[in-house]
Amino acid sequence: MLPVIVVFDGVCTLCNHSVDFLMRHDRTESLMFTSFQSEAGRTLLARHGIDHAPTTIYVVENDRIYTESTGILRLCRYLDWPWRAGTVLLVIPAFVRNIVYRIVARNRYRWFGERDTCRLPTPKERRRFLE
Repeated sequence: MLPVIVVFDGVCTLCNHSVDFLMRHDRTESLMFTSFQSEAGRTLLARHGIDHAPTTIYVVENDRIYTESTGILRLCRYLDWPWRAGTVLLVIPAFVRNIVYRIVARNRYRWFGERDTCRLPTPKERRRFLE
């Protein structure tokens, strides 16, 4: 099985906290991570026709790319209980779910802050990051 890769905005504080959360609750270590600012992240997204600055988290699963709330909720499948239950929200139409997602995404720097540099993985985390 191909790894599930999460491409995130490395200077976004909310995105970095989300990566920390995912790593803590992904007990089987099924998820891999890379920032949009890294060579691996840009190359992976370019293969899927994306070459602009991130406005969403990208989830690449079985060579398909998922964005916005669909990407986030698909990640719930890899988390421990009770977070796994979040997948049931996929029954709500994406256009409804994405209203809230887009409001948060549009305001993420203002509400949560922005870093000067990308997140660097610890030595223990390094094997889960593509560079």
